[in-house]
Amino acid sequence: MLVCMASNQQTRPAIGELAKDSATGRIGFVMGEIGGRVQMRPVRGGKEWDAMPGSVAAPSAREELSARLAVRNNDSQVPL
Repeated sequence: MLVCMASNQQTRPAIGELAKDSATGRIGFVMGEIGGRVQMRPVRGGKEWDAMPGSVAAPSAREELSARLAVRNNDSQVPL
C-alpha cells in the first residue's frame, strides 16, 4: 500500500539532521537558521552554505544512504 503525505504535513529537517537543498541539489547537515536562511554543512565537512527555507527538505532514502556512506568512508580513511 502506498501512502502519500499531504504537502502541509511535510516538515523541514531539524538541526543536526540531513537535508537536501533542492535549489543546488546538495545534501548536508542542518546547522541552524539565521536571517531567514538555513545554514547547511556538507556531509564531509567544509564551508557551510545558506539555503532558502523553502528549498530545504528531507533527502530521499537513496540520497540519505549515499550521504551516510560517504561520511563513513571518509571516517575510515583517517589514520589512527
